[in-house]
This record gives sequence, C-alpha cells and structure tokens, in this order.
Amino acid sequence: MKHDLSRRNFLRTSALAGGALSTPGMLLAAAQDTPVAGKPLPINLGLASYTFRDFTRAQLIGFMQQLHVSSLNAKDVKDHLPMAQASETEALDAYAAVNIHLHAVGAVYFAKNEDAGIRSKFDYAKRAGVSVIVAGDPAPATLPRIEKFVREYDIRLAIHNHGPEDKLWPSPLDVLKAVRNMDPRMGCCIDVGHCVRAGTDVVDTIHQVGPRLFNIHMKDLTNFKAKESQVAVGEGIMPVQEIFQALIQTNYKGFVDLEYEVHAEDPMPGVISSFAYMRGVLAGMGYSEHA
Repeated sequence: MKHDLSRRNFLRTSALAGGALSTPGMLLAAAQDTPVAGKPLPINLGLASYTFRDFTRAQLIGFMQQLHVSSLNAKDVKDHLPMAQASETEALDAYAAVNIHLHAVGAVYFAKNEDAGIRSKFDYAKRAGVSVIVAGDPAPATLPRIEKFVREYDIRLAIHNHGPEDKLWPSPLDVLKAVRNMDPRMGCCIDVGHCVRAGTDVVDTIHQVGPRLFNIHMKDLTNFKAKESQVAVGEGIMPVQEIFQALIQTNYKGFVDLEYEVHAEDPMPGVISSFAYMRGVLAGMGYSEHA
C-alpha cells in the first residue's frame, strides 16, 4: 500500500513537517521523539491488543516497547490475555515485568444471560486490575443482569458499537438509549470508524455520551461508508483533532486506544505512523507527553 506520509507527521511543533518521512525507521523516530514542552497531555494514548492479533504476547510486548506505549486494552486473542486464570496470571506477570499497564479488557462477549458466565468475565477483569470491560454485542435483555455485576465489582461496562452491520449496537447513540437510565457505570466504547460508518457524527456523539464514555477505539477511513477503506490514522478523513478537542471539552479521563485492523500480517508501519500522527496532533494543540 502506498503511504502518503507528508500530512501524518508533526515534528516537535504545531506545524506539519515540511518534508515527507518515507521510511518506517524515520516514522518510529517521530513517534518516539520528545515533543517540545507544553501543557500536560490531556489525552491518554493506548493500544488495543487486537491490532497485533496475529502475534504472540512476547511479540506484542516488543512492539509496544518500540512504540513507547505502555497502556494496553488486552483481549483474549493468541496469548495476549487468556480467560483461564493460570494463563491470565502468567500474562499479567509478563506485562508487569516490563511496566505495561492494563486499563481495559476486551472486547469481551456475553453470550448467555446467566450469572455464572457473566461473573466469570468480571472475575477476569478483576484479576487484570482494570476498571473497564469493553463489551462486544451483549443482548439488551442481558444488560440488567450485567448491571448487577457492575455494581458488585465496581467495574464499568463499555458497550462497543460495530457499525451498520451490527443489529444491536450500530451507533454509540443506540447504546446510550439503552443505558441512560441504568447505573452510571454502564456506558460506551466509541469505535470512531464504526461510528461514522453508521452515519453518526463522532464529535457530536462524544458530547452526547459525555460521562458514559469509558473507552475510545481509534482508527481512520478514507470513505465513511466503506469498512475496507481503513488506513493508518492521519491518512484518511477522520477528524482526529476535533475528536481530541471534544474529549478534552467533555473532561474525558479514559484512553484512546489505537485499533488498527488492516495489514494484520505486518501492522507496524501503520501503527507507527498512527501514533506519530496522534502525538503530532496533540503537540500541535500545545500538549506534551513530557510536560
């Protein structure tokens, strides 16, 4: 895939770089580069482990160290964060050893409306020490039962929207309708790509969801009607700066997790440039990871 990198890389200032960065090595340097001093960073950048679904936990850790990313939304894929307790503990020990912090698990699926299965998912999240479960497609009838466990465990549930193909939760606004009168820890994970494909304005949606927004999955598209048009963040037409501004305005304290779903066999070039672009946007807004 041809990469037009000239609009993706901000270098230490609010201005775009004058020249295009043309190699993964140069992009990685930009992604790691210390921004000029600015206001403390108001956006927490993290990674959805599904991005590296074809790679082992050891490889995932290596990639995160290269990216200088230490915050992970971990999924039971490969050996990233298995559901089985002994295997999960092994994974948690491996992350802790290299100072990788888990802030969410998911997507986690609630296939049955029964206590035992739901409790097992909350136990999984509790062992991981996370405050958010990103939930994939729980049936509306299951939500009152899940709400009981949200209260018992004090772990927030963020229902993930999956776009127009999703018969339950195509848009975060569909989630909001279902949970607006429930415990305030019942809320949304906004996948920005699926959100716009559902015909929903993502910036307006962030404001509408407000305090019930617990996680963001970040991606970019060149066509808001085409799932297959996903590209590295900054290559498409996603309003990234406006999204960040809306999150700041709504006092969002969660994570913006890159979920890069294309080029599964070799995602690093797109992942590197996505983080470089997001960090550059924030630097251009006057914020710094190293303030």
